Amino acid sequence: MKIAGITKCSFVDYPGKIAAVVFTPGCNLRCVFCHNKGLIDGDAASGVSGNDVLAWLKRRRGLLDAVVVSGGEPTLQTDLADFVAEVHAMGYLVKLDTNGTRPDALGPIIGSSTIEYVAMDIKAPIEKYGEICGVPVDTGTINGSIALLMKGRVDYEFRTTVIPQLTPADILAIGETIHGANAYFLQRCRRSMSTDRWRDACLDRVPFWIEHVRRDLCRVVKHCILRGFGRNATAENGHAETWSHLPPL
Repeated sequence: MKIAGITKCSFVDYPGKIAAVVFTPGCNLRCVFCHNKGLIDGDAASGVSGNDVLAWLKRRRGLLDAVVVSGGEPTLQTDLADFVAEVHAMGYLVKLDTNGTRPDALGPIIGSSTIEYVAMDIKAPIEKYGEICGVPVDTGTINGSIALLMKGRVDYEFRTTVIPQLTPADILAIGETIHGANAYFLQRCRRSMSTDRWRDACLDRVPFWIEHVRRDLCRVVKHCILRGFGRNATAENGHAETWSHLPPL
């Protein structure tokens, strides 16, 4: 399997566990807000092979709880299932980050019981997918991946990055698409926006409506949590903090 990089120790990528994060190169989307743009190219390999990573993970048993496979889009890797199975056989919990465009690859991995957790990014309401992702998207695949996860065979979360192009109505529409889901995270934009305009919009301003939308979403999903909004919103532990009423993006 192609490896673009590895984070050797993370306390935030697998809920409640100490994890290594393995990044794969290549993505089939071109989201302008992507925070791993260097991994879009499928040839952006690190020189470290999948076998090298597996050997390293064998030596780390007892020090790490879990391994997260992220990207890029990991399901583009033809040998992802084999890699995940080998990691799981070592006794690690395995989490997969995916954009949900490959339910044909995701389904067999879930069915093999070699992963315990899946985090799926939902980029936009279905009708805006092509606009937000920068390429045409077969939205049937998105719905297919959502349906797979909501069968509950693995722990999962859905998450959306709150970008200027998404309105409160858009976020609520996503909520209806995943009605009854276990967990839905709304994430703040990060520094890797591609232009100064995006950086300014996403970093320095918090949509005044975000907490109100979160509360509305709690009526349709079991848990809706804000991630990365800091003191301007409800923290991940659910405690209300100071709220700044800022102009909408």
